[in-house]
Amino acid sequence: MIGEMEDLKYEDNPDPGRWRHRKEKGAGRSAMVFVVVLLLFGVLGGGAWFGWNRYSGYFFAADYDGPGTGEVVVAVKKGDGGSAIGATLETAGVVKSAKAFVNAAADDPKSTTIQVGSYKLRKQMKATDALAMLLDRKNMTVNGVTIPEGWTKMQVFEEFSKKTGIEYAEFETAAKDISKLGVTAEWLKRTDGKKVDKSNIEGFLYPATYELPEKPTADGILKAMVKNFNAEMDKLNFAATVQEKYDISPYEALVAASITQVEALLPEDMGPTTRVLYNRAYSGKFPCECLQLDSTVNYWLRLQGKEGKSSEKLTVDELHGEDNPYRYNVKGMAIGPISNPGDIALKGALDAKKSPYYFFVTVNAAGKMAYGKTFAEHEANIQIACKNGIPIC
Repeated sequence: MIGEMEDLKYEDNPDPGRWRHRKEKGAGRSAMVFVVVLLLFGVLGGGAWFGWNRYSGYFFAADYDGPGTGEVVVAVKKGDGGSAIGATLETAGVVKSAKAFVNAAADDPKSTTIQVGSYKLRKQMKATDALAMLLDRKNMTVNGVTIPEGWTKMQVFEEFSKKTGIEYAEFETAAKDISKLGVTAEWLKRTDGKKVDKSNIEGFLYPATYELPEKPTADGILKAMVKNFNAEMDKLNFAATVQEKYDISPYEALVAASITQVEALLPEDMGPTTRVLYNRAYSGKFPCECLQLDSTVNYWLRLQGKEGKSSEKLTVDELHGEDNPYRYNVKGMAIGPISNPGDIALKGALDAKKSPYYFFVTVNAAGKMAYGKTFAEHEANIQIACKNGIPIC
């Protein structure tokens, strides 16, 4: 809960709809069972494999080992048991496996007190930590608005307008000078000679769940979002890191992260995709030293109230029109962000390891990227994508 949105408190529910699970018989003696299984394995050799395979799922359930990063909202529904909650957490990327959560819940009697509702958790958490957060009412959302990674400012304004009744135009007015909303001076300059538009809040609306106060205002909501952005950037040491590693301004790296958020689907592709953007804009080895991306052109169309288009439907004027500051062949990094990037994309901008690549393309339904050093390699990757049914041919 951020800034002036911190005052709401959870009101007790007389019928909280707690979920129930049945603790496996003998779970308290798990260590002894483990020893017995090991002994059986040693005595019976291969014949003990069945028993080992059965119990190893309990002791070695896949689990993350850290406190997690970012933010995600998950719902515990009425009637959900430990397995159902575990499955929800696994699907949301909170825990590595549902089994790890079930094991953690079985070992903690308090797990039966988890209440029905929505919770703010983190991604890639150790199962016991996820359980602890579900048991803490402070993590329940009461009157929250969730902003996903990759949304544009237009989508953010629309969502808050819908949830609060505040006119969309009031958000536009409140965002006319981002320095008055808490965006600090280090974000208002670039190293490439281009100017930062102080009336453009794109990129600074950090994706998260925001609790609404009793009487929300457009100005208050946007200030809370920028405050959250600043806090997350401080945690990442974002500004200092990009200046030291890449000799570019924090704003330029934010622009790159916003593009990567739109272009890359998988966490492992965030860094490599951002490196392609850096290579194109800053290496001096890419012929036009430009990005040549449909995503920036489509962002410009959306700013005009139009729908985005697939590559083959974009016109020459839309791609290259001089009135479009996000046009295809503009030299250097894009003039501004095209979305509001989340934690993983921002980390990708910080950890864009050196590579010889200047091209990327999604090559399968899972979202995996392939990279090329030359246009010929890129065309070969496109053919792979076409064979896999990706609609880019």
